[in-house]
Amino acid sequence: MASFSEENFGKKLADLNNSQQSIQTLSLWLIHHRKHSRTIVDVWINELRKARGLKKLTFLYLANDVIQNSKKKGPEFSRDFKFVLPDGFREAGKEADEKTKGSMERILNIWVERNVFDSDFVEKIKRHMAGESTSSKKGKDPRKGKNDTPPVEEKKQPEKRQAETSKKSAEQPQKKKKKVELSLREEIELEMQDGPGEPPTADELVKALNDLENSASSDASVRERIAALPPEVSDVSLLEKLSDTGEADTLAKTVDEACTLLASYNARLSDELLERKRVAKMLRNYIQAQKSMLTESESKLQEYKTRLEKVDGVHKELKSHVQSLPDLTLLPDVTGGLAPLPSAGDLFSSDKD
Repeated sequence: MASFSEENFGKKLADLNNSQQSIQTLSLWLIHHRKHSRTIVDVWINELRKARGLKKLTFLYLANDVIQNSKKKGPEFSRDFKFVLPDGFREAGKEADEKTKGSMERILNIWVERNVFDSDFVEKIKRHMAGESTSSKKGKDPRKGKNDTPPVEEKKQPEKRQAETSKKSAEQPQKKKKKVELSLREEIELEMQDGPGEPPTADELVKALNDLENSASSDASVRERIAALPPEVSDVSLLEKLSDTGEADTLAKTVDEACTLLASYNARLSDELLERKRVAKMLRNYIQAQKSMLTESESKLQEYKTRLEKVDGVHKELKSHVQSLPDLTLLPDVTGGLAPLPSAGDLFSSDKD
């Protein structure tokens, strides 16, 4: 894992994209270098101001991932990001459309639900997004003050705005908290109320199912590599056995390689999870389409059965009528039992004869 420097971090931010793997890999690298949290946050906000369009939202996704996943290791990122997040959200909201703003608000709602930040601080960020002025002076970094005291919170909103905010919060559907901690992008995709989509063709569905056979969970070679990692990379108590700096450097290199391997594999597993959900949706749409076709076919079958019954009724009536007609084969002219009719000459011949 590369050593930390502002230049190196800037390059990684330039290469950052909106994919799950890209965000999680850089997040893990930053958490590994959390002792540089202040520098990381300064570079992050400066690069966010330079970014354009959806790249700013990607920066917010990165900050969210770092803040939430670093909580167990220390408060550095939660503390340092808190000073720049209002400006970061305000910058990101300047060029954001309604869909992007909805994603930004979803980040803030998750922070409140998971107690990442208190509701007062989240409300402050929302006011920044709305373009309201703050009591803190622009350009002044409160982290340089004594004891790293956070800036004074803004004055409370007017009663009218508070009522509107409360009304808006009340109208939002209450989502059940998930037992499993999902990433932000997964959670947003899961909670999107999508209607039934177009059903896939049989070939598309077969191809999607075949692609899952080559997914990360079936990659035996990577799992073997992970299983073969030495216990020192995950057991802190074994660090006491290190006798010199050479062993420490070797272990540090092994730990870095293990972090990279696990981050890459976790990202692949996350992508596989999303792909399996996509294929599951394809299956639901396909099954629903087949059920609709089956219902339509059953309706047509019943219609044709009714028509067949009517035809059978007409056939029976026709057969009965035919049976009631006289048998033409029994007529005399057919059997030859009568003499032939007289000719015209016979009819008009004289009686003298």
